[in-house]
Amino acid sequence: MADLATPGRRPVNANYSSGPCAKRPGWTLEALKDAALGRSHRAKIGKTKLLEAIELTREILGVPADYRIGIVPASDTGAVEMALWSLLGARGVDLLAWESFGEGWVTDVVKQLKLADVRTFTADYGDLPDLTRVDFDRDVVFTWNGTTSGVRVPDGNWIDADRKGLTICDATSAAFAQDLDWAKLDVVTFSWQKVLGGEAAHGMLILSPRAVGRLETYKPAWPLPKIFRMTKGGKLIDGIFVGETINTPSMLAVEDYLDALHWAKALGGFKALEARADANLAVLAKWVAKTPWIDFLAKSEATRSNTSVCLVVVDPAVKALDADGQAAFAKGLATALDKAGVAYDIGAYRDAPPGLRIWAGATIEASDLEILTEWLDWAFASQKAGLKKAA
Repeated sequence: MADLATPGRRPVNANYSSGPCAKRPGWTLEALKDAALGRSHRAKIGKTKLLEAIELTREILGVPADYRIGIVPASDTGAVEMALWSLLGARGVDLLAWESFGEGWVTDVVKQLKLADVRTFTADYGDLPDLTRVDFDRDVVFTWNGTTSGVRVPDGNWIDADRKGLTICDATSAAFAQDLDWAKLDVVTFSWQKVLGGEAAHGMLILSPRAVGRLETYKPAWPLPKIFRMTKGGKLIDGIFVGETINTPSMLAVEDYLDALHWAKALGGFKALEARADANLAVLAKWVAKTPWIDFLAKSEATRSNTSVCLVVVDPAVKALDADGQAAFAKGLATALDKAGVAYDIGAYRDAPPGLRIWAGATIEASDLEILTEWLDWAFASQKAGLKKAA
């Protein structure tokens, strides 16, 4: 059958994982040759590199000069947990969740911190909650980009500039690809392994002056583990925000993050990174528009992610299958592409509806995505032929 013909081209880079994500184009181990291996992170060389990572992060993301940037343990999860456990409890909290990671923060606040004055606004995969219902006299916790649903907030216009509460934003798959409205955000977290393709286990915690003020005037009712403590004697521990990390970082991972930051700066900074991600999304959107068997999980174009692109199979014959059959079909697509060596790790997240999740962040080349769409059509045709034989 002609539709089962193997595509003649192959992507240069077949890594489409949504974290850890693909390395920058041209990356090799040689990029890490100047890593401060075997040296203390508290020695001059270590502190210099850590501070450079903070300063380049500020420059590329356009973080305001009076915001503090810290390198913290345990990836984005650690950064979010530090914020939740250190800052919440001073006033009521509004929680927003429309995918698995947002739901995780709801669980932390409701079941672990056990705060009483909590309101939760949720939406199914593919949608956003009603943002107009949020009360900014309260603290607000949300993800900017839902990594497992491919749904992001459209902008920061829905956030009250004159808010009394703090906005705590998990931006792990948004930072460096989506335009964060810094004036509307008091806490921003992300990890190195997303848009810039860095190594895992290190998180970034960015605090506005309002967030620092909360830290210095409010003491939670619960004990804080050592790795969560950001104040001493009622004052912010400044060292955390100049590279004196709470625990020992991997200097190899630091060097890798620095390499990614220098690459980003050479490209033209944030705008260039955002443009690459937007161009990648455009490739997939063009293919979806002409391909009847696939669609975006995100129902609104305005809230469609340009990094974690989530897709669902809408072919009538597949939709007619039961839930297990649809899940098996989607898994079969991902498995076929993995075995062909043209796309790794593109299955939907385990809690999300069955489908595909393709990373389209700045380290991905649009030309590779164009080639991938040919293989996606090949995989679908192959799977569909199998369905017909089974029938």
